Amino acid sequence: MSRLINYPHVASMVFGVPLFATPALVTAVKSVLEPRLLGKGLDSAEKMEPLALVDDDHRTTQAQQTGNQLAVIPVHGILVPRRGEITESCEELVSYELLRGQIEAARRNDQVAEIALDFHTGGGSALGCKELADYIRMVSAEKPITALVNFAACSAGFFLAAACSRIVASPTAMVGSIGVIIETYDVSRAEEAAGIKFNTFFRGGHKNDASPHEPITDQATLEIGKRLDAAYEMFTSSVAEYRGLEVDAVIATEARVFSAKEALALKLIDEVAPAQDAVNAIAASHRKTEQGGSRRISAQAHALSTQCQL
Repeated sequence: MSRLINYPHVASMVFGVPLFATPALVTAVKSVLEPRLLGKGLDSAEKMEPLALVDDDHRTTQAQQTGNQLAVIPVHGILVPRRGEITESCEELVSYELLRGQIEAARRNDQVAEIALDFHTGGGSALGCKELADYIRMVSAEKPITALVNFAACSAGFFLAAACSRIVASPTAMVGSIGVIIETYDVSRAEEAAGIKFNTFFRGGHKNDASPHEPITDQATLEIGKRLDAAYEMFTSSVAEYRGLEVDAVIATEARVFSAKEALALKLIDEVAPAQDAVNAIAASHRKTEQGGSRRISAQAHALSTQCQL
C-alpha cells in the first residue's frame, strides 16, 4: 500500500544530516525541495501537494536471478535508510533496509553461488550505510559478492561497493567521492520579507541548533563540524579496511570522482570491463553441465536508463 510523505519531511532527511552523496546529487534533490519549502513559483495546489512514495514491497525493481547460480541486485538511485521510492521526479530511492533483505535472501538461497550488486548511484544518506556495508562484508566471507559499477558508485554507493569481494567498473564508470557533506538552510530573511516570525521555545542548549528560521550560530557550526569529522573518519577508515589501503591514501583522494582507469590505478577497483561481460564471466564460472551439455545463463545486468545526471 502506498503512503504519502510531505516535502518538509523529505527535507528533514536532506538538510542538517550527514550525507554520503555527490554535490551534484545534493543539488538535484534541493532543486525539487527548495521551491516547495519557500513557496516560489508554485500555485497553492502545488505547495500543498505531497510527495508520493511507494513501499518497498511494491517496487518494480527487484533482485534478479540468472539460472540457479547468480543473483543480480540493483543498487540504483538515491540511497536512504528506510523504505520508499520517489515517483514524481526522475530519481529513484532504494533503501539500505531493502538491499539487506535482498542480499539476505540470496545468502540463504542454496541455489545462489554468487551475488552481484549492480550500482548506478551518486550516494545518499550516511544513516544506515556503515551497517549495510559491514553486513555485505560479512556475507562476502560466505558467498562472493561482486560490485558491478554500471555506471556509477559514488559516495555511499562506493562505501557499499568497497565492502564487496571485488569491484568491476564499466569503462565509462564514475567511482569515488569518498567524503561527507552537511547542508543547512536558512529561510529567515524570506520569512521576514513575508512578514512571518517564528517564536521558538526550547530546553537543552543544542535543541535549536541549525534552525532554518534564524542564521546559523557558531555553536551549531561547531557541532556540525564534529558530526562531519566522525562520519568522514568512519567512511575513510572503512574503505581503507575493505580495500586493503592505507587510510592516508583514501583521505588523499579528497572526495574526487574518478574514471574507471584512474580508480584502477588507485586500487579503488579491481577490474575494468563492461557490466554485461562481467556478469557473463561470473555466470560462466558457475556454469554446470547438464545431460552432457552446457547450459548458457543469460545475463540480466543492464544499464539504468535515466534522465537524471549524477
